[in-house]
Amino acid sequence: MTDGITIAIVEDDDDIRTQLAGYLENEGFRVVTFDGGAGLDRRLAARPAPDLIVLDWMLPGEDGLSICRRLREAGGPPVVMLTGRDEDIDRVLGLEMGADDYVSKPFNPRVLLARIRAVLRRAAGGSAAAAGPASERLSVADLVVDLAARRVTIGDPAIEVPLTSAEYDLLHCFVTRPQRVLSRDQLLDWTRGRTADIFDRTIDVQVSRLRHKLDAAGSQAAGQIKTVRNAGYILAAPVTAVTP
Repeated sequence: MTDGITIAIVEDDDDIRTQLAGYLENEGFRVVTFDGGAGLDRRLAARPAPDLIVLDWMLPGEDGLSICRRLREAGGPPVVMLTGRDEDIDRVLGLEMGADDYVSKPFNPRVLLARIRAVLRRAAGGSAAAAGPASERLSVADLVVDLAARRVTIGDPAIEVPLTSAEYDLLHCFVTRPQRVLSRDQLLDWTRGRTADIFDRTIDVQVSRLRHKLDAAGSQAAGQIKTVRNAGYILAAPVTAVTP
């Protein structure tokens, strides 16, 4: 799955940047490296954009969180954040800024590689797409979810709701399994697969982010994703197929 895939590494530590680039190249990826946000911005402007960005949190000048937020606002590539900060609140902050995943320093390159591959699968359709027919368009409340295009719209004329790949995958789980309680373990498995940690609570963060994005778009669906105490979450609204 690495053929033609370009990974951008934004890391100011020369040793980490060089070693990680060599490791990913040996795994078959194309790699471009930058020591800060300015170089990355030039590459994004020149096109083509990389398929995924490995982004260090602590950078001189503009930090990784600020860069990540800008990328999300512009609809940029998926981001895996590298961070030496291992507190839960820091992880939550990184996810809220739009990171698709994070890896704490010092890290095992194999762990980072697994996270990269999982995010790329999600961005390409991955395991979440396998839950339903690829050509189907589904309606829930005032949203239309196009499973083939991985696109969520609201209203007429349709306005796209900007979701990260992780947020879309979570919504996909709900709309393909409506009115059914889904446990956190199930949601982790369906959205992150084998890279999920049994103590990982990022599903709660992702659900909160998804609700916020839908609410910001003015969608009634935000209030239909309900927490079931000691059980998980449920999409309480019915889902119907949209005919062509």
